Amino acid sequence: MAVKVKFWGVRGSIACPIADYMIYGGNTSCIEVSDGENRIILDAGTGIRALGQDILAHGHTSGILLFTHVHWDHICGFPFFAPLYFPGRHFRVLAGHLGDRGGIRSVLASQMATPTFPVPLAALKAHMHYEDFRCGDTLDDLFPGLIVRTGKLNHPDGATGYRLEWHGKVICYITDVEHRPGVLDQGVLAMIENADLVIYDCTYCDDEFDQHVGWGHSTWQQGVRLCRSANVKQLAIFHHNPEHNDTVMAQIEAEAKAVWSGTIVARDLMELEIT
Repeated sequence: MAVKVKFWGVRGSIACPIADYMIYGGNTSCIEVSDGENRIILDAGTGIRALGQDILAHGHTSGILLFTHVHWDHICGFPFFAPLYFPGRHFRVLAGHLGDRGGIRSVLASQMATPTFPVPLAALKAHMHYEDFRCGDTLDDLFPGLIVRTGKLNHPDGATGYRLEWHGKVICYITDVEHRPGVLDQGVLAMIENADLVIYDCTYCDDEFDQHVGWGHSTWQQGVRLCRSANVKQLAIFHHNPEHNDTVMAQIEAEAKAVWSGTIVARDLMELEIT
């Protein structure tokens, strides 16, 4: 059975105006992974709004939302995810780095509280189940046949990486992670080993990285190094810098493909079928 991946938001840090970002997209992080019946939603940036409309249009009633972390660009779309406001829907919401910080429900409630948002979390009509696991846990009770392995990422305030093993395919979501120049992160290597697809934080290029040490992000060149070392089939460049408009992204795409043919640049609404 094929597993499909759809990129609903590929931008990092802040959503960008459409004029100079029409080709690669301006919505912040949100990815849907589905086997046709069940769906995993990775992060809830502004891209999740369009995903919600798609879910309603197709009559889907449930899903599982996994958060890498809760920085604003990864959660700001949550209050605009329309299926949450309809009874008869069911959603599990999970995060792996907030167990000692009040939990994922508390964080989402705080962003939907006055005076910063007019609609409280209590207004959601769907059946909601909020869960906090410990980063490093293996999640094996989400959908039949799905194994999700988790790992800690180097990012301010913490972040979780995900390895989804489903129907014989392996898809890894490794975003908001900072590397050390000249070093391959052994935890990341272990998580992405032999993966069919790795979606990796490529906010910067190597020549920009020194100016942003401590900001919690990586480069497309480091993504290529990691994927080659880990025998990965395909790398998706993701979490695009808001300073990188379509012209810059096209240059990055050309350079990356020249370095490694297994590289693609994720775009809003891009769909991949992992067969």
